[in-house]
Amino acid sequence: MKLDKLNLDGKKDSIEVLDKIFSAKINKKLVNSVLYKTNANYKGRHAKTKQQNEVSGPTSKIYAQKGTGGARHASRKAPIFVGGGIAHGPKGELAYKKRKLNKSEKKLSVASLITEKNKNKDLLIFSDFNSEIKKTKEMHSIIKKFEITNSLIILDKNSKDKIEKSARNIPNVKVTDVNHFSTFDIVKFKKVVFTESSIKELEKRYS
Repeated sequence: MKLDKLNLDGKKDSIEVLDKIFSAKINKKLVNSVLYKTNANYKGRHAKTKQQNEVSGPTSKIYAQKGTGGARHASRKAPIFVGGGIAHGPKGELAYKKRKLNKSEKKLSVASLITEKNKNKDLLIFSDFNSEIKKTKEMHSIIKKFEITNSLIILDKNSKDKIEKSARNIPNVKVTDVNHFSTFDIVKFKKVVFTESSIKELEKRYS
């Protein structure tokens, strides 16, 4: 299929793109599953307490079993003592299940969302950025001109080097490349922007 391609002057051209990325089946159930797994795996579960067997100290019995008039105890490492182990405390990240995301799931969810953006006219394709944009003010005017104030901008390496610095302080705009965006990023931003070369790089990953 063919899509419109714009340059910074607003002139239109066309570009041939892969149907399986830009005109794929929209599978919302799959997208929801990928988002759930992604969010679950991103959660920082770093809190960890020492269990009884991890506390340093002697394991000897603190006093005789009988004859003291008190309760029976083993070592000072028991959870009921100050400085002992913690019963039922958080066990750190390794204790939690990592939800596996297959490569095919990631690819199909991305294709599904890109297709949806295309149908809703929230997808733009630019010619590669050949000249460097140094000033944030200049980049901001381009973003306003093309109405991409809430957008994920996916660039090829050459274009990214030329505009990344001028775009990184603009709110609600994320500049990235083909290797570093996720399903979550596409959902988060209203519009998705590609360059001609970044589309070719994306298509290589899907071929």
